[in-house]
Amino acid sequence: MSDSIPNVLAERYATAPMRALWSPEGKVRLERDYWIAVLKGQRDLGIPVPDGVIEAYEKVKDQINVASIMERERVTRHDVKARIEEFCDLAGHEHIHKGMTSRDLTENVEQLQVFRALLEIRRKTVAVLAGIARRAAQTRDIPLTARTHNVAAQATTLGKRLAMFGEETLLAFGDLQNVIATYPARGLKGAVGTRLDQITLFNGDAKKASELENRILHHLGMPAAFGAVGQVYPRSLDMQVIGSLCQVASGPGSFARTLRLMAGHELASEGFAKGQVGSSAMPHKMNSRSCERVNGLHVILKGYLAMAAGLAGDQWNEGDVSCSVVRRVMLPDAFLALDGLLETFLTILNQMEVFESVIEQELMRYLPFLLTTTVMMEAVKAGAGRETAHEVIKEHAVQVAKDMRTGKVRENDLLTRLVADERLTLTDADMQRLVAAGKNNTGDAPEQVDAFCARVNAIAKEYPEGAKYEPGVIL
Repeated sequence: MSDSIPNVLAERYATAPMRALWSPEGKVRLERDYWIAVLKGQRDLGIPVPDGVIEAYEKVKDQINVASIMERERVTRHDVKARIEEFCDLAGHEHIHKGMTSRDLTENVEQLQVFRALLEIRRKTVAVLAGIARRAAQTRDIPLTARTHNVAAQATTLGKRLAMFGEETLLAFGDLQNVIATYPARGLKGAVGTRLDQITLFNGDAKKASELENRILHHLGMPAAFGAVGQVYPRSLDMQVIGSLCQVASGPGSFARTLRLMAGHELASEGFAKGQVGSSAMPHKMNSRSCERVNGLHVILKGYLAMAAGLAGDQWNEGDVSCSVVRRVMLPDAFLALDGLLETFLTILNQMEVFESVIEQELMRYLPFLLTTTVMMEAVKAGAGRETAHEVIKEHAVQVAKDMRTGKVRENDLLTRLVADERLTLTDADMQRLVAAGKNNTGDAPEQVDAFCARVNAIAKEYPEGAKYEPGVIL
């Protein structure tokens, strides 16, 4: 019987590409490529490297035995030293890691994982935006009872509701873009950030040491590097990254929660696949389990944000590694969680169902209430004081609601009562006109949908691969 405990985020929710990026084997491969890049740069800038050495390292870089490395670490009590020894023994040489401290390796490689993961998240965020825009356009003109405080408020359209959550995702996309465009690597700065050992290797030539860092930055493919960093890069950068991930999840999170509420009133559902079971006890159940998953994974992300915030501003002098145990959990798992969240949300967008007849029934039930602000404006135009009109309408609306809830009346007769109240000076003809227009009186909601879709279409053209992305099969 195996005593291994699986990473639930990796094995149940995340996709294979994201798992591969954060796997132990994947990290070792990135480290070895990094070491080789540094060694090549040193050779090209004048550090003697015997013939065949680099080739020997390249020949064995994919021979990754995590168990063997762990055995070495049990002896060294130092993860980087164990990986140096493993790679050197495989290659038969001791030329990697010259002039480097552990953080020259680990910080930059971990940042490379973060950067590549951010690119993957961007791709899926574009897919989410495209999916929301598609469904918003499809439901652009479907009148819907809008709710504030979860209470019927005014009429909107289903497309506008979707665009509302989509716009929050647009905001998150902009922040994500900024993080990617400005994300700085720690760089090759040595034990305390002075580049002393590299400068020593280059016989005091600081320009060559700086050029080596530039070459490594190019190898990493990252946009910038810190200029005056210490042993570790500022952990506030991790907080910025995790914060960006939380923000990406927020629009989908609110949408998922709202869809759960709508499903409870049978207005819409996340879909129910052939063979799917809602409850082991109640055969009729069709639960919003995917929406619940989105909300649950968002909670996990917010937990990692709290962890990242705890590390920000907590470094001593030029640095320490008290943050390492937190970051080993926080960084990979935050990306695994968001990856699973976006896969699930994309599935929801593809499979969700809209029940227009139920939507219309709800709309007609609440329509007199939904028209109260319009009635108030019409009363004001007819000469009533605004506050007087507000009080009169509130008085009748509250009573109608109580009468309907207690069974005294079956139909919503609010508008009839308002016509009968002489304080408003509105006629039956006025009310009939308002009712006739009221069902579709959604302001400029359709035009807002159009504007949202136009913004998304521009992004989709810039990132066509993301716009075309389709989620895999989720559990």
